[in-house]
Amino acid sequence: MGIVKQDDGWRLPDELWEQMAPLLPPRKSHPLGCHNPRVPDRAAMNAIFFVLRTGCQWNALNATGICSSTLAYRRFREWLDAGVFEEFWRLGLLVADALDEIDWTWLSLDGAMTKAPLGGEKTGPNPTDRGKGGVKRSLLTEAHGIPLAVVIDGANRHDMKLVKPTLADLKLHRPMPTSALPQGLCLDKGYDYEEVRALVAQFGFTAHIRTRGEEAVAIKEEAGFRARRWVVERTHSWMNRFRRVLIRWEKRAETYLAFLHLACAVITWRAIGLLE
Repeated sequence: MGIVKQDDGWRLPDELWEQMAPLLPPRKSHPLGCHNPRVPDRAAMNAIFFVLRTGCQWNALNATGICSSTLAYRRFREWLDAGVFEEFWRLGLLVADALDEIDWTWLSLDGAMTKAPLGGEKTGPNPTDRGKGGVKRSLLTEAHGIPLAVVIDGANRHDMKLVKPTLADLKLHRPMPTSALPQGLCLDKGYDYEEVRALVAQFGFTAHIRTRGEEAVAIKEEAGFRARRWVVERTHSWMNRFRRVLIRWEKRAETYLAFLHLACAVITWRAIGLLE
């Protein structure tokens, strides 16, 4: 008997599995002479989701009864190579866009740093953590906080250097802004450089750069003022609830990104009402 119940919060919800299952690649042929049945895809995905939510090591899966660590990781790599996690996120965004759930009027972009004790690709000394190894994720959201793009780099990488790759990572086609329907991009003071303003303009956005706390003051002093930049900080907080991305244990950048894509997918599907 495993220690994890199948009806608990660490199991991939049925609603999400129904959307993800059609994206999985065809099953590989079973090796000749092997009498062990293939682990069901659902069980393997539950194990992957368990690692994402709890942040546990892969080997800890052996005590859960969900799926062995070796088989779960092997399936994780198989689906990563097939682009399943990124495509699952993109599918959620396409559904959200079709339902008019994505507000293109105001987008927000910001970075967040987390620990990376084992180092690896796209990590670096964290200037806010005594130079310890860390990773920075740069996140773009729409006006409600639905994640639209995410890239990673070393924690010592300046935020302004990640603006271009983040905007280029947009997971779905965006409508072109017009004079009647402009698209604003909200940034904090750390992006207040002419290079950033010019780059944002090249992508067709209108830059709105405010200092931390400036929006809070404006809410009190300006009637009808709406704070907009904070939504990206809230989405970073949502992502940190997935403990595997809160502290990065993966040495490979693509592996860490796959977990980020899966976390963004869950946040997206929840935002459009598929999950409570």
